[in-house]
Amino acid sequence: MSMLKEFKEFAVKGNVIDMAVGLIIGASFKAIVSSFVKDVIMPPIGQVLGGVDFAKLYINLSDTTYTSLAEASKAGAPVIRYGVFIQAVVDFIIIAFTIFLVVKAINKMKKAEEEAPAEEPAPTAEEILLLREIRDSLNK
Repeated sequence: MSMLKEFKEFAVKGNVIDMAVGLIIGASFKAIVSSFVKDVIMPPIGQVLGGVDFAKLYINLSDTTYTSLAEASKAGAPVIRYGVFIQAVVDFIIIAFTIFLVVKAINKMKKAEEEAPAEEPAPTAEEILLLREIRDSLNK
């Protein structure tokens, strides 16, 4: 029974919930970046390179010749889809760079907080009384 209680405490702690939220947001972010790369970045790059559609680039590993990736896939031929790999690499670079920028901004904010001078604490009632005693003794 104590193991169940420990697990419940672990699962309900804020850091576990924060981690779960982060994973969900990260997965959503990856979907957005993948679409951005596939639908916005790669078409112009392919156009500059002579109208290449990276998603259709492949190496046929079978002895049979196919006119397209779709035809080879339909036939079940073994292929290396290196165009899809190139898109995945571009996805990774964009995601890694974005995360780098976010971490850099967070570190900059933390550093600014650490460097900010701390306010002097307000004097306690005892300190005020002592200061009054000193002042009064000097005024005599």
